[in-house]
Amino acid sequence: MAKADLMFISLLLVITLCFTAVDGYGRMVGGRTEITDVKTNEEVQELGRFAVEEYNRSHGLGRWRGFVSSSNGRRAELVFSQVLEAQKQVVSGIKYYLKIEAMENKLSKTFESVVVVKPWLHSKELLHFSPLAE
Repeated sequence: MAKADLMFISLLLVITLCFTAVDGYGRMVGGRTEITDVKTNEEVQELGRFAVEEYNRSHGLGRWRGFVSSSNGRRAELVFSQVLEAQKQVVSGIKYYLKIEAMENKLSKTFESVVVVKPWLHSKELLHFSPLAE
């Protein structure tokens, strides 16, 4: 009887391990995950706005500096429109990979950016911002 119980428990353990492995399949620890509700996700849209504002600030662009035309070879201030796509990755904080639509000289352009958020420090940092190759 004890041998049958041991076999049953062993079989149950193997089945449990198999289902646990299947359930976790495809999700890599520290891997990127798609954010599906991008258009309605206020946090993601605010991060996109933050990325554009930080880009403008770091390049000396902004309403307080006056509008700069691209006809003189300098960049104009970007105006945030919306985040089109987003992914997140858990690192030492949460790293957001954003595909952003913004206006430059009344033309819609697409940019990619990376923002790291550390909620426990109340900090956000723009790591990368560049035009998307079209």
